[in-house]
Amino acid sequence: MALGHPSPPGRGVTVRIHLIRAYNESHVQPAIKSMDISFLGAAQEVTGSCYLVRTNNVKFIVDCGLFQGGPESYRKNLAAFQFEPNEIDFVLLTHAHTDHAGLLPRLSAFGFKGPIYATDASVDLLQVMLLDSAHIQESEALWQNKRRHKQRKGARADVAPLYTVAQAQTCLQQLDDVAYGEEFKPHADARVRFQDAGHILGSASIEVWLSENAKTTKVVFSGDLGQPGRLIVRDPTPIKEADVLLVESTYGNRLHKSITDTKAELLNAIDDTFNKKHGNVIVPAFALGRTQELIFMLLQLTIEGKLKNINVFIDSPLGSKATKITLDNLQSLDEETRKLIHEMRSGKHPIHIRFSETVEDSMALNDIRSGAIIIAGSGMCEAGRIKHHLKHRLGHKQNSILFAGYQGQGTLGRRIVDRAPIVTIYGDEIRVAADIYTLGGLSAHGDQRALLDWLGHFSPPPKQTFIVHGEQSTMQIFSEKITGELGWTPTMPTSGSKYELG
Repeated sequence: MALGHPSPPGRGVTVRIHLIRAYNESHVQPAIKSMDISFLGAAQEVTGSCYLVRTNNVKFIVDCGLFQGGPESYRKNLAAFQFEPNEIDFVLLTHAHTDHAGLLPRLSAFGFKGPIYATDASVDLLQVMLLDSAHIQESEALWQNKRRHKQRKGARADVAPLYTVAQAQTCLQQLDDVAYGEEFKPHADARVRFQDAGHILGSASIEVWLSENAKTTKVVFSGDLGQPGRLIVRDPTPIKEADVLLVESTYGNRLHKSITDTKAELLNAIDDTFNKKHGNVIVPAFALGRTQELIFMLLQLTIEGKLKNINVFIDSPLGSKATKITLDNLQSLDEETRKLIHEMRSGKHPIHIRFSETVEDSMALNDIRSGAIIIAGSGMCEAGRIKHHLKHRLGHKQNSILFAGYQGQGTLGRRIVDRAPIVTIYGDEIRVAADIYTLGGLSAHGDQRALLDWLGHFSPPPKQTFIVHGEQSTMQIFSEKITGELGWTPTMPTSGSKYELG
């Protein structure tokens, strides 16, 4: 494979690469008078997080995420780099979720050779997350091409994976782990510090001090902020000063239900499915974060005597690996979760958790008629084993589909949550007959109140505040709330927009 090709060689692939490079070359910027930031993803949308920061002496990006949701996401991922990757000095990564880290192997394949800084737990997770993502890219491309050839469209160029497993392995060699709270200098003109964002294991808010023309400007990237008081991770660390602030807004338009109410919703869904309909509960869940939170919540309910002898199947090799990494990073977990892990390891409580490693293990779950909770990835139902379970179970009224996380616009999960009567899975139309449940309080993202409380620690207010990582309507509500409660006037950047800083 030729150096720099992010996909297997082929006529169509080569043309696409040349077009993208031509686009990038036509957008090379001259020397700038002051530092600026470009919003290349997660701007009035939730996925594809990527922010390019430039001064006359340094150029770096924060996050390099995959766009997810709808057929246009593949095209957006192909043209995601509106810069020359080989000119980037370094990457700062907030956390290991795919919408923040999923394009790193493609960045590396296009010529980026610098370090990728992330927390030590994120580095551990990326060792499995990026390889899994690459495997999905290759598998989805193979399936698409087989389908196209079967439909006699073989004359068209094959669909190429965004990157391969080999390219992901190369990218992993560029990871450089850092500790929470410790300053480091990735460049002579930049100081950086990672703080705990309380979102998932290893997640971070990032403080960056940039020097330019004898002036220092502090830029803070919130990353994805967690909801205080949740299982597994600690509460987000407050940050008190910033000249420029980027804050996420995923749930900036609402308040989450309490954990007590969420547990009641979960119990109700399980009871209805097992005892009244005699079916199974299927849970689409992100392998990292949500899967572990569900495991520990089910364990809590078992310890409290509200569930007995339940059978939980984690049908996700990535979920299995992420759970092991979570158990290996006890120092990063909150005290309550450490106690739960001790109880789980004692073997005193009647909960049966099994991990389905092989394809044969996964297929065997189809034979279970009732009484199983099957947790499978991916969380938005766009890939992975969950699609097979939905194809097998969604059309039967005795089953329940339990959504425990955000469903992006255009995703299969969003269509099911929005009660579409029929959905298409692997080319087949499936009637939605199963009951659909959504857990209102089981979110790794902070709600409106949590976000406002985190913002309230800044004194004085940042000179510039940008709202990112949210749907447009949500961002608008959150913006008005910030203005009304804090007196700030935030900006809602659009994709591709650029602003001077300081």
